[in-house]
Amino acid sequence: MALTNQNTALMKEITLKKGKEESILRHHPWVFSGAIAHLPSGLEEGDLTVVKGADGRVLGIGHYQIGSIAVRILEFNTDRLPDDFFHRRLDAAFRLRRTLGLIRPDNDCFRLVHGEGDFLPGLVIDIYGDTAVIQAHSPGMHFERRRIADALIAIPDARIRNVYYKSETTLPYKANLDPENEYLVGGYDGNIATENGLQFNIDWLRGQKTGFFVDQRENRALLEKFAKGRKVLNMFCYTGGFSVYAMRGGAESVVSVDSSAKAAALTDANIELNFPGDPRHRTCAVDAFKFLNDMPDKEYDLIILDPPAFAKHRSALKNGLIGYRKLNTKAFEKIKSGGVLFTFSCSQVVTREAFRLAVFSAAAKSGRKVRILHQLTQPADHPIDISHPEGEYLKGLVLYVE
Repeated sequence: MALTNQNTALMKEITLKKGKEESILRHHPWVFSGAIAHLPSGLEEGDLTVVKGADGRVLGIGHYQIGSIAVRILEFNTDRLPDDFFHRRLDAAFRLRRTLGLIRPDNDCFRLVHGEGDFLPGLVIDIYGDTAVIQAHSPGMHFERRRIADALIAIPDARIRNVYYKSETTLPYKANLDPENEYLVGGYDGNIATENGLQFNIDWLRGQKTGFFVDQRENRALLEKFAKGRKVLNMFCYTGGFSVYAMRGGAESVVSVDSSAKAAALTDANIELNFPGDPRHRTCAVDAFKFLNDMPDKEYDLIILDPPAFAKHRSALKNGLIGYRKLNTKAFEKIKSGGVLFTFSCSQVVTREAFRLAVFSAAAKSGRKVRILHQLTQPADHPIDISHPEGEYLKGLVLYVE
């Protein structure tokens, strides 16, 4: 349903069960299916719908979809959206990133929209130079993709020329939307972006997510400060972000490991882009656990563990935590005395406390003395709506191992 063609008289309304409006009154943006007393006939996935309490009070307006999360609220305490809704929200998001100091000559890649954290639930937008990469996580945002693209191009001072839509793997499969990855505006004109003065090849056409994990930017910069003179092992390296920073930080040597040969090749390309002909780096396209099991003890004194999400859903939480314990135990057993371990979880369903417990259990099992130097999280361009704590997903620890 187009925002410019809203008709509040015809818009379908969802009524909540008595007592189920409390979280919405606190501005939590999700309406769960179990809270709904009445679904109107003819309501389709992606439609804008007005949410009302049992007493008839208007609570907000949002996108409807089939599933546990039935409505993602876009605006509270209203039954309509302004025609320039996306222009307003995207302009506000851009101004925040400018305030954060992320838009400068030595840095042109950042997250512009982080879903609920930017009051646009179901939408993620990353910027790489003059290209915006959109991911929709809800049918409603999928249907609004062209309006979103138009609003991106119109942001004052953003200088966005290309908009690529990449949602084939992020939309609910039950919605039967059959999305295509495609350019909505412009086209391919180079894929090198700059982060803190370092250059990276960004593969938004074939890479994971939007092509590059900008959420580790500050954590990579921190690692650079620890790298001087150390032998560095970057596990699950993907495109080699941590490896490139370690090289600039003066590492004695850097080994990058990923099970994907394509990722290993892209890591090599990024190393060559920044440090042409430098012999300190090598890649290994091999399973991470096999590499850790086979490598000699005490060879590395700086190890990065940044695995993909071990638990993407609550049903996988138990096995995911076992995976984190197993991985960190092996790293504790292998790292040199006086070594530093950067370890992360990007699983949203794994809480900060559960991750810490998994790592602490691994430390106890290894028998090593371990101290926390830093507790890490996602950067400021991945903001967390204070009413939506589920938006915190990245957890990390920097540990000193004796």
